[in-house]
Amino acid sequence: MSDVDPERTRSPRRGMCAAVLSLEAITLGLTTPVMITIADVSAGTAVAVGVGLAVVCLLLAGMLRAEWAYMLGWVVQVCAIALGFVIPLMFVLGGIFALLWGSAYLLGRKIERERAEAFAAFDSEASDQG
Repeated sequence: MSDVDPERTRSPRRGMCAAVLSLEAITLGLTTPVMITIADVSAGTAVAVGVGLAVVCLLLAGMLRAEWAYMLGWVVQVCAIALGFVIPLMFVLGGIFALLWGSAYLLGRKIERERAEAFAAFDSEASDQG
């Protein structure tokens, strides 16, 4: 059995960013029928782009243990905004998700840093007393 407290290793950044990507996957998946019916994009292209981006979001949500996955998350945000050239509303929705992603990423890093400092202070105090 491991001596490491799971509360100390749980990443708030990973949880928040995974939630953003999961919700974004729904939005990106729903762009597929919009591209086909409104933007006159061929079905194959629409499925490849809409469903493809949705699958990438879901895969990345599960890969956020690796730092490189966060960088790919930023790439997904750029792709979602760029989809606005096909569906203009995606400029707005992609921008909203990019703001949510950035907020989750930055706030999560801040929480991780402050929590590490608090645990270090707690451990230092506990070792001084013991």
